[in-house]
Amino acid sequence: MDKSSALEYINQMFPSEASLSGVEPLMQKIHNEIRRVDAGILAAVRQQSNSGTKAKEDLAAATRAVEELMYKILEIKTKAEQSETMVQEICRDIKKLDFAKKHITTTITALHRLNMLVSAVEQLQVMSSKRQYKEAAAQLEAVNQLCNHFEAYRDIPKITELREKFKNIKQILKSHVFSDFSSLGTGKETEETNLLQQLSDACLVVDSLEPSVREELVNNFCSRELTSYEQIFEGAELAKLDKTERRYAWIKRRMRTNEEIWKIFPPSWHVPYRLCIQFCKKTRKQLEDILNNMKEKPDVGTLLLALQRTLEFEDELAEKFGGGTQGREIGDDIEEIGRRENTGQSVSDIRKKYEKKLAVHQGSGTEEKNGNKELSVPGAGFNFRGIISSCFEPHLTVYIELEEKTLMENLEKLVQEETWDIDEGSQNNVLSSSMQLFLIIKRSLKRCSALTKNQTLFNLFKVFQRILKAYATKLFARLPKGGTGIVAAATGMDGQIKTSDRDERVICYIVNSAEYCHKTSGELAESVSKIIDSHLVDGVDMSEVQDEFSAVITKALVTLVHGLETKFDAEMGAMTRVPWATLESVGDQSEYVNGINMILNSSIPVLGSLLSPVYFQFFLDKLASSLGPRFYTNIFKCKQISETGAQQMLLDTQAVKTILLDIPSLGRQTSGAASYSKYVSREMSKAEALLKVILSPIDSVADTYRALLPEGTPMEFQRILELKGLKKADQQSILDDFNKHGPGITKPSIAPPVVPAAPTASSAGHVIPNLPNLASVGLIASRDDVLARAAALGRGAATTGFKRFIALTEAAKDRKDGPFRKLFNP
Repeated sequence: MDKSSALEYINQMFPSEASLSGVEPLMQKIHNEIRRVDAGILAAVRQQSNSGTKAKEDLAAATRAVEELMYKILEIKTKAEQSETMVQEICRDIKKLDFAKKHITTTITALHRLNMLVSAVEQLQVMSSKRQYKEAAAQLEAVNQLCNHFEAYRDIPKITELREKFKNIKQILKSHVFSDFSSLGTGKETEETNLLQQLSDACLVVDSLEPSVREELVNNFCSRELTSYEQIFEGAELAKLDKTERRYAWIKRRMRTNEEIWKIFPPSWHVPYRLCIQFCKKTRKQLEDILNNMKEKPDVGTLLLALQRTLEFEDELAEKFGGGTQGREIGDDIEEIGRRENTGQSVSDIRKKYEKKLAVHQGSGTEEKNGNKELSVPGAGFNFRGIISSCFEPHLTVYIELEEKTLMENLEKLVQEETWDIDEGSQNNVLSSSMQLFLIIKRSLKRCSALTKNQTLFNLFKVFQRILKAYATKLFARLPKGGTGIVAAATGMDGQIKTSDRDERVICYIVNSAEYCHKTSGELAESVSKIIDSHLVDGVDMSEVQDEFSAVITKALVTLVHGLETKFDAEMGAMTRVPWATLESVGDQSEYVNGINMILNSSIPVLGSLLSPVYFQFFLDKLASSLGPRFYTNIFKCKQISETGAQQMLLDTQAVKTILLDIPSLGRQTSGAASYSKYVSREMSKAEALLKVILSPIDSVADTYRALLPEGTPMEFQRILELKGLKKADQQSILDDFNKHGPGITKPSIAPPVVPAAPTASSAGHVIPNLPNLASVGLIASRDDVLARAAALGRGAATTGFKRFIALTEAAKDRKDGPFRKLFNP
């Protein structure tokens, strides 16, 4: 219970007067508790007093114990120092004896080894004089080890004498070995049966001598072996390019004949390997002299045959002495050139291809593991490839010239034999000449890559560039041309291109072929980059060639558009010959519209099936940018247009727009139809706006023209007045008023867009096209009022842009006041 407040505690214990009877018992209980606590406090004080005295006694006892311990430690330290002094006195004589024993042992060992060295040198001198090479080799090892032991005693006269004597003995052994080896290859080895064994033992001696001795011996042997080769092939008879193959036959025959004899050399010497290196260097020097001293250009056949035999010999050496095979996947990389994705490889072909690559990779890994020992030997990493053949590189220009001539002839033949059509059942719609051309180029690349991967291959790549540019020029020349000359200029046909249905197909084939060449040229450059030497990779670029084919594609598509424009000439002419001024009623769409529809129906499906979506979209964009403005301009070529004629022409304009908007679906390519439709609608709406201006009353024609065609010009407006049939005198006042107010809208707040009317209307409901915002040009007082009236009058009352305009104007006539009323005053 919380007893912090005595008053609360008392009130809680005695809440009423009746409870006060318990005060006495409670007081008695509290007094008993106080006495008990006092007794406990007194006992605790007594106990604490006794404990303090005991603690002082314990502290004093501990202090005494520490003093005794310090005394004992000091005593032990003193005794230890006395013991150390005693031990040093006892061992002083023993240490002297130990040093003496060590020195005596070292002296005895040195004298024993000196005796062995003297004896070994004398024995080696005897073996040297008797040419006992096998025993001398073992003795040389022993003497070398003993000499190493006395390396620290070089200044002692006896040691110096022995070392000098050993040096002379080694020199004598060297001279004997070299003298004996001079008879190798002279035929004495067949007469003296023990000569080969003696020379084999001599090799052991050479291994025990300095490494420079072995190098000198092997070099002397190789030079002596190749002396006859130099004499034979430096003569006038065999020092010719066409005798190159006989050089390699000579060394292979020599190695085959002397294979058993040369087994006397230890394998670690790699004598055949060293011999082949020297042979290659001497052969290269001689071939360089032959090629440089030729008065005329070498015959291509002879040159290539010599180069091919040289490469084959280098490959044989590389396989024999290490280095693996050369460019296993080069052929596969070249074969990938020109394989279009849509030709479709079968799953089995793809699986075989990658299984083959995996097997090659695993095989190379196995060879690497098995060949580590061979590749780790001194000199085994030498690269035989190119050691001789590289001398042919500066003289291969004749080969490149022949390749270029052959490729050009094949190109001319392919173009002459080209039918400019595709085989039936073909899926890629590419001309056969383009595919055949790349097949020829691939064969040429294979031939050259098998011969060289240096500057010559780069020069051939430059030839490929010229060939492909020439082919692009051939494709460009095949495109239909526009009319030229006096007749074309006199008839106004200059620049027009007449294309038949076949011409259109040919243009599509040219586009597809140029695209194929563009893509394959890049693949060709990638393949050459993988093959050619690394320092030439940066120069391998086909961007210029690809630009040429891109230009062909652009020109072909533009030609296609110009061809369709030329087909529309007759229909545009027919449009201007219609008697628009004398039409009595509005009927179905005019005949020239049907003609435009027929032209598009005959051409667009074919173009859509032959062109890729990207190029078909480009063609559509060009076509839309041509036909829309042209139709607009063609209206001005008409002589005079009455109100009925304008209504009929507006109907035709809607029909033409519908036809143009249907072109993507007609070509079965609707990927980019949205942007195309937007552009066509914008361009054709200008023609609709022009016809609405022609339909407007004389008094309001200027304001309507400014509202519907804000970018119009005074000359264009004057032509509109002529189309309406106004005379010169009547036009002047309207023109003055038009020029006074300016040709366009000057209000900066709103730029009135021309929103095209809907192309069609369904029978179930009417589509109401948006009209230009006339309120923005100040023709009516309230913009909201006009929009409300237009919406009210347009609902269910119009199906075309023209009818919508008539509905709005009829409603305006009913108004008795307002600025819009004056537009319709008779």
